[in-house]
Amino acid sequence: MRGKTDDVANTTGRTQSGRRATVAALLFVCTVAGAGASSSQNRLDRRSQDRLEELRRREGEALLSLADAAMAGRAPSDFSIAWSNDFFKAQTGTFVPFTVTIDRSALSAADALMYVRAARRDALPARGSLVRYPFDIIFPVALSGPPGQPLRITRGFAVAPGDYDVYVALRERAADPLASDRRLKGAVLKQPLTVPDFWTGELATSTVMLADRIDPVATPVTGDDVLERPYIIGSNEVHRAAGMSFRRDRELIVVFLIYNPTVSPDKRFDIEVDYHLFRKDGATAQTADAAADGDHPPARAGERYVTRTTPQRFKPAVMGADFDPASGPIMAGQGILLSSFQEGEYRLGITVTDVMSRKSLSRDVTFRVVGS
Repeated sequence: MRGKTDDVANTTGRTQSGRRATVAALLFVCTVAGAGASSSQNRLDRRSQDRLEELRRREGEALLSLADAAMAGRAPSDFSIAWSNDFFKAQTGTFVPFTVTIDRSALSAADALMYVRAARRDALPARGSLVRYPFDIIFPVALSGPPGQPLRITRGFAVAPGDYDVYVALRERAADPLASDRRLKGAVLKQPLTVPDFWTGELATSTVMLADRIDPVATPVTGDDVLERPYIIGSNEVHRAAGMSFRRDRELIVVFLIYNPTVSPDKRFDIEVDYHLFRKDGATAQTADAAADGDHPPARAGERYVTRTTPQRFKPAVMGADFDPASGPIMAGQGILLSSFQEGEYRLGITVTDVMSRKSLSRDVTFRVVGS
C-alpha cells in the first residue's frame, strides 16, 4: 500500500485522526484486495472481516504512534535502525533515496510495515488537530535478504529544499493477524536532514555514490514506482554499495549526476571531469613538490598522491545530438580495478569543470581497500 505523492510530496491536509483512519482503511483494503485470489480470504465471514479491519486499524495506529512518540522525544525501539541517503535533483524540489539497515536476527516476522515521515524543523506548530507533513507514506516491506547479512531496505521521497527531521518507523506484521497474539516488534529512527537546492541554476552534482553494479532497465519507472526503486536513473539502476570497504578483487564503481551545465542557444555544452587518487598515510605529510605539480591537485596533510584515471568529457558529440542537459542529468563516473592497490584508505578527488563558463567544483569520496 502506498499513498500518492507529487515530485515534491504535498502536505496531507488531513486531521491526525482522519489520517489514522485513512491509513488503517487502506491497510485493510490492501491486505484483503491483494489476497483476493486466496480462497481462504474469500471464505471470510462478515464477523472475521470486521475483526480483521479492526486489527488493521490498530496496526496502522501503532505504526504512526511510534513516529508520534519520537517527535515528542520518546523513541521506544526493540531494535536499532541505521540510515544512509543520497540527494538527486527532482522535477521540482529534491529527491532523497535512502537505505535503512537492520540486524535481521533482531526480527522474527517475515513482513513489516514501514512509515516514513518528513517534518520541517522550521514548521509552525499545528493549530488544533490539523497536522501537515511535507511527506508521509507507508510501505509494505519483506524482511528477507541474503543469509548472514543485515537487512537493507531502500526507498525514496521528494521534498522542497530545507532542514527536516525524518522519522522512519518499522513494525512487524503477523502472518495471520486473526490467529496471532504474539507481541510484534517495532522501532523508530529520527534522522536530521538538510536537503540541498539543485534549482539555483549553478553547476551542481548529486551525491557521489559507490556502487556494486549498474544494471540497464528495460522500462524506466514512473510515478510513485520511483519511491520503491529510487536508484533507477533513466535507463540504468544503480545498486549502492553497502559500505566503504572493497576487496582487491573488486571493481570500485563511482557514479554521480551533474546538473545545470551552461547551455548555449544552439544547445552546446561542454563538461570535463577529472579524477585523482590519494592514499591516506599518517606518516607522510603533504610535500612541496606534490603541491607544486600542476598535473594534479596537491595532496592534503597525511596523504600522498597515487594516480589519476582517464578524464571524461561530456558534450553533444559524445552524448548525442538528442541529449538535452536541461531535461536530464549527465551521468558521470568511473570503474576502477583495485587489484594493484595496496590495502589502506583512499580518497578520490573529483573536479567537475564547465568549460563554457569556466566554473568548477570539487567532490571527494573516500573508500578502503582490504585483502583479496
